[in-house]
Amino acid sequence: MNSQVTIARSRGAVSGGALILLGLWGGLAPFVGPYFHFGYTPDKAWAWTSGRLYYSVIPGAVALVAGALLAVTRSRVLGVTAGTLAALAGGWFVLGSGITYYLLKHASITTGVPLGSAGSAGAYTVKMYLEVLALYGALGAVIIFFGALACGRLSLVAASDASGASSYYAPTGSAGGPADGTYTTGQFPSVTPYQDTDSGQFPVAGEFPSAAGQFPTTTSSEQFTRPSVFPPRRLPFREPPTELPDNAPE
Repeated sequence: MNSQVTIARSRGAVSGGALILLGLWGGLAPFVGPYFHFGYTPDKAWAWTSGRLYYSVIPGAVALVAGALLAVTRSRVLGVTAGTLAALAGGWFVLGSGITYYLLKHASITTGVPLGSAGSAGAYTVKMYLEVLALYGALGAVIIFFGALACGRLSLVAASDASGASSYYAPTGSAGGPADGTYTTGQFPSVTPYQDTDSGQFPVAGEFPSAAGQFPTTTSSEQFTRPSVFPPRRLPFREPPTELPDNAPE
């Protein structure tokens, strides 16, 4: 993970918005659920208990704050930290009551009894199952998912991040360049081709030095009269006479 590169705010916007909504639901559902006879005992809206504080309000608040940080931050380290906190809050929704009851031995802090089990003579009803999932089990699993998703997206360095951070790595100061990152035109010499260094003007036609006379030239007549430097080529057979002798048989 490259912690030196900043990220776009849109990178964690989806996960952050989802965590905000899930945190609000996890912290407020036990208090407003009794209006619809849905939730855990006591069957009374806005009743404050230690179980609702430790198992709903606190992890819901952590998930909400983590989602808000993910939605606005441009820091990679802060975003990954917020995603990790959100995943821990989701894990507490799932395992918090068991850890407190069996490991910490605090039997007085309980979530209560699902309202769907009232009058069912101990049978496990569909409503009871939905209450367990909506307020703790499934809610915590979804929060873990979005927290892990945010950690994965923010820990990667995209090509746009690397190209946008080129100004961050540019050296400044006397060793690498000006402190403000700007350069004036006088710092670099400008060279114009064929420019006269004395007058600064471009030479007009005819002022360029001529290359004539540097190499010997050959006229067209000399090209055919000059003897060749190579010996004459002899044919491998005798050439026939151009005229027949007088005593040649006909």
